[in-house]
Amino acid sequence: MTRVVVPVRYPLSIHSASTLGEAIDIAAAEEAELTVLHVNLYQDSRRVTRTDLKRAVEREFGRLPKARYVVRRGFIVEQAILDEVAAEGADVVVIGGKQVSRLRRTLRGLLGEPDIESFLKRELDCRLEIV
Repeated sequence: MTRVVVPVRYPLSIHSASTLGEAIDIAAAEEAELTVLHVNLYQDSRRVTRTDLKRAVEREFGRLPKARYVVRRGFIVEQAILDEVAAEGADVVVIGGKQVSRLRRTLRGLLGEPDIESFLKRELDCRLEIV
């Protein structure tokens, strides 16, 4: 079965809700399972639980069939996303344009002016949807 992974912020921002809505549509169209991912940063004091994440998503979108909710911990959001995508064996990753911009700023300091879409496609080894 196809697996769609979508990283989101908690509480859901307007951008995260929009990205999640697109991921829900993709998962429905492809009859795929959906993983909603949030990353708790070690350096933040806020700890979001799977229950918190699920309740927030269901408040916004209702109950989602074939959905699972994952909360990972990490120092770097992007690395935690890559780890989850690999662990899930995801077929599609849906990332908001704002997430790509943040990743671009992070990598710019290390690599100069990176081509983010090429980097993500190379690292993810799956279909990438940027919304």
